[in-house]
Amino acid sequence: MGKKGDLSNFKRGMVVGARRAGLSISQSAQLLGFSRTTISRVYKEWCAKGKTSSMRQSCGRKCLVDARGQRRMGRLIQADRRATLTEITTRYNRGMQQSICEATTRTTLRRMGYNSRRPHRVPLISTTNRKKRLQFARAHQNWTVEDWKNVAWSDESRFLLRHSNGRVRIWRKQNENMDPSCLVTTVQAGGGGVMVWGMFSWHTLGPLVPIGHCLNATAYLSIVSDHVHPFMTTMYPSSDGYFQQDNAPCHKARIISNWFLEHENEFTVLKWPPQSPDLNPIEHLWDVVERELRALDVHPTNLHQLQDAILSIWANISK
Repeated sequence: MGKKGDLSNFKRGMVVGARRAGLSISQSAQLLGFSRTTISRVYKEWCAKGKTSSMRQSCGRKCLVDARGQRRMGRLIQADRRATLTEITTRYNRGMQQSICEATTRTTLRRMGYNSRRPHRVPLISTTNRKKRLQFARAHQNWTVEDWKNVAWSDESRFLLRHSNGRVRIWRKQNENMDPSCLVTTVQAGGGGVMVWGMFSWHTLGPLVPIGHCLNATAYLSIVSDHVHPFMTTMYPSSDGYFQQDNAPCHKARIISNWFLEHENEFTVLKWPPQSPDLNPIEHLWDVVERELRALDVHPTNLHQLQDAILSIWANISK
């Protein structure tokens, strides 16, 4: 690759054209805006080589990994995405006449467009669950935005009082690694937390219900009767609403299924594929609440304050 100051082939052609047209070095420099040295050098190179391409572009050490080597390295990446730079270099050098170092591997991978990134986390889905997710997608592939407006989404989430924030970074010197101001304290089990159940639809936020203990079928039945039923009948008086819930054991209990059967003329329970939290848009609301909690100027010091903060943040989420 040429240096930053190299002229493009087009500009070098302009220089040659000006000189061949009979202009002097000074006249060419004044016309094109280049220095007299540049005009002289470019025209002299053209006279000697008959080329208008930069001779500097061929300078520098030849790349040790050619197109064939890049294809070989690409196959190594495809075979093992989690391989370290050392492992990739070692595997590449096997059977090669000229070995390369890790720096060359890094440069080559960047030239090929590869960068080391943290993988996205997705649910572990079995073959059976994949088929059920595909059935769900095919059953709803023709739904319009107006159809999805009739869905009320729900889920439970747990917020910890204290948690280790992996996204926190600090500025410190090499010998300050154990300085109190450079430490992040952790508490076993996060110091306790608050479990909440919430729901929302296209039109508005629904209720957010704190769950004091483990959510069982009896507690969930009270949530369904006291919160889900009035929300669905109010938002969808024409009985065209869909209530979404996941396949947690308490959601599939017999008393819950019987209650939904008794009210099936008022709204419909959306059939949900297993292990599919990534399909539920309420996950974005939980992320909003989590971020707002971390951004508080005064962080909660007990579970009661944490619960109040969560309810306040939920109530202030804009449409």
